[in-house]
Amino acid sequence: MTRVLILGGTADARNLARIAAGERGLAHGSTLAGRVRAPVLPEGEVRVGGFGGAEGLRAWLRDNAIDAMVDATHPFAATMSEHAAAAASAAGIPLLHLRRPGWVAARGDSWTRVPALSAAAAGLRGRVFLTIGRQGVSAFAGVADAWFLIRAIDPPEPPLPPRHEILLARGPFAVADEIELLRAHRIDVLVTKDSGGPDTEAKLVAARAVGVPVVMVDRPPLPAGGAPVVATVDGAMEWLRLR
Repeated sequence: MTRVLILGGTADARNLARIAAGERGLAHGSTLAGRVRAPVLPEGEVRVGGFGGAEGLRAWLRDNAIDAMVDATHPFAATMSEHAAAAASAAGIPLLHLRRPGWVAARGDSWTRVPALSAAAAGLRGRVFLTIGRQGVSAFAGVADAWFLIRAIDPPEPPLPPRHEILLARGPFAVADEIELLRAHRIDVLVTKDSGGPDTEAKLVAARAVGVPVVMVDRPPLPAGGAPVVATVDGAMEWLRLR
């Protein structure tokens, strides 16, 4: 029996846990960071909360006799991915990064790619639809020349932009609803992270339809160290079957 830890919090992680639950020879558990108040839980045993850094994770892997680990965290959970790489190396177990592909601009899109949230905040004006989740909103706290519609699952913590409205909602979202949202709030620019995946892609389709430009924050790089990377849940399952 191969014991696998899935570092989760994404739809791909939940799908991987669901498939792994029916796989003979695999015993899996998932872990969530606990940053969302009412997370959608995957199948199987679930641990919620941090490990206390890379060393805490290494000790947990040892104490629970984990044989392999899949990092299926959010593409912007850079710290957790770094800890996973360090802990797996220290524990001597194989690690896989599961990362869905990022979004690609299509004909009719007007995108500006930036390397970080601070760059996205620079020079913003008008009415902004901010869809970066609740973390990182403080990067826009000093923007005085814009009004923000901030959409997140849970309320973001201050500091916040001086002029804003908070919209609490969880995807997936329909394109027609996103178009109506952009028009109703007279949005001038959409700011988002390159999370990839279909659940929140509708906002990009809507922006293209109504001519709203997009500021797209690029993903942080994966940790150095040579751990393999797959783009699909099927690819992750193929890797697990070889353990």
